[in-house]
Amino acid sequence: MELDGKVAVVTGGTRGVGAGIARSLARAGAQVVVCARRPPEHPLGTAEFMPLDVRDTDAVRRFFAELPRLDVLVNNAGGAPYRPLAHADAARHARVIELNLLAPLTVSLAAYDHLKHANGSIVMIGSVSGSRPSPGSAAYGAAKAGLENLARSMAVEWAPEVRVNTLVVGMVRTELTHLHYGGDDGVEAVARTVPLGRLALPADVGAAAVFLASDAARYISGASLLLHGGGERPAFLDAATVNKET
Repeated sequence: MELDGKVAVVTGGTRGVGAGIARSLARAGAQVVVCARRPPEHPLGTAEFMPLDVRDTDAVRRFFAELPRLDVLVNNAGGAPYRPLAHADAARHARVIELNLLAPLTVSLAAYDHLKHANGSIVMIGSVSGSRPSPGSAAYGAAKAGLENLARSMAVEWAPEVRVNTLVVGMVRTELTHLHYGGDDGVEAVARTVPLGRLALPADVGAAAVFLASDAARYISGASLLLHGGGERPAFLDAATVNKET
C-alpha cells in the first residue's frame, strides 16, 4: 500500500473534505490521527481522534511533542462564513486569516522536527479562491493565496528532508453543500458549470492527498495540484452569440 506503516495527521479531519482525506490515507495503509476542536459525528474507520484547536500555539506544540512519530501532515483545517468585506471589521476578517494561514504555519513548525527525521511530507489544502476574486470570502481567498506561497517557500527551505505541496481544491460535495447552494437543485445547477460535470467528492481530494504524500510523488515538492474538475466555463462563452459553423 502507498503509505503502509506511515503515521499521518489530518487537521480538521472530522467531516467533509478532511474526513475524506483521513479515510483515504487510512485505506492507503497509514496510521491516521485526526485533530479538531470537536469529535466526529460519524466514525472515521481506523483513524484516531484527538482534540486540538490549531489556533492555540501552545496546545499545538504540546500535541506534536507528544507524538512518537510523524511522516505525513495534512493541513486541512480552515474555512470561512459568507461575509462581505464591509459587513465586518478588520479584526473579524483577521480571524479568518488566522485559521486559514497562520494556523497551518503554526502546525507545520510544530511538526517540523518529526517530519525532518522521517523525510516526510506536508500537504496543504488550498482553494481556487486563492487565485480568483472571492466576493463574500475575500479574507479566505487572501489567506489561501498566502498558503500556496508559504508552501512553496517551505518546500525550498526544508528541502531535501521535507516535501511540501498544495492541493488547490475547487467545489466539493459534502454533507453541508446544499446549505451553500440553495438545496439539491442549486447543487446540480452549480455542478453543470464544472467542465467534468460534477462537484468533487471528499474521496477525490483524499486520493490526491495520498498521491502527494506517497513515494509516487517523491520528486514533487513546491507544487500546486489543481483539483477542480477543469475549472469554470468562461462566462463570456454563454453570454456571447457564437457562430458554431466557423
